[in-house]
Amino acid sequence: MNLLVAGSEHLDAGKTTFSAGLVERTGAVGYKPRAGNDFWYSHDDVLAAADDGVLYGKDARKLAAVGPDGIEPADINVVHRLWRPLPGGVGGVLGQDGREFLLDRAGETYVVNGTTAIPDVVRRSFPIESAVRVESLAEFNDVMAGHHQPVQADLLAEIEAQPLSVIESYGSVARPLSDLDHDVVAVVEPRRVRVYEGRRYDRSCSVASGSPGPDSGTLEERVADVTDLIDPVETVEIPPLPESVRHDPAAIAAAYEPAYDALLSAAGS
Repeated sequence: MNLLVAGSEHLDAGKTTFSAGLVERTGAVGYKPRAGNDFWYSHDDVLAAADDGVLYGKDARKLAAVGPDGIEPADINVVHRLWRPLPGGVGGVLGQDGREFLLDRAGETYVVNGTTAIPDVVRRSFPIESAVRVESLAEFNDVMAGHHQPVQADLLAEIEAQPLSVIESYGSVARPLSDLDHDVVAVVEPRRVRVYEGRRYDRSCSVASGSPGPDSGTLEERVADVTDLIDPVETVEIPPLPESVRHDPAAIAAAYEPAYDALLSAAGS
């Protein structure tokens, strides 16, 4: 059974908190197939990953920590991108919304932007010298076809083999793995969770028009475009959580119990 957690347009919709509590409630394996963070705005998280010598973010760390023993963040997050603000506008390889791509991890392969200066802490902490260098969108497209897509396909096969998986999307993207079937979907936003039947949600993703995503050449459906096409099975109010609760998966599971009940009921569990 695959339980998808997606988020609204809000910058911090609460997907990871909801996902961590759901993993705790169900005993599932939690996955964050694709993720990214910013060298400036998420600097502490970058430094934590640098200490480990593996590029990942706090969302994958939280999901791995609450899951079965022995799972590392990179096991459940196979593609991770490191961005940096780009003062003055957009430019460079995969420049987008005033930021530039610095480094990708696709499985165990690293891909580095060869058109910009890489910060010293990134250069010291990750295998930059052996990384694949890209200096154009055409090169990046080839690298993504050869490295990003295969590791995502392998992860999809792993998720399909699991008896119970929680899959967290990223940003406001409707689904991180377009070929994965979902049994039920939770769309999380401040104050509420909307529960959708998985097959109808997946079909609506196929109908909704995609827009170019951060991976060049891909089209990604946005949550709002998908949910405009279908009605939720149920909408459940959720309370704001103090920081002490947000860091305690068991406390999250208790606080969000009505939402999890509704989600699992819709999944037929």
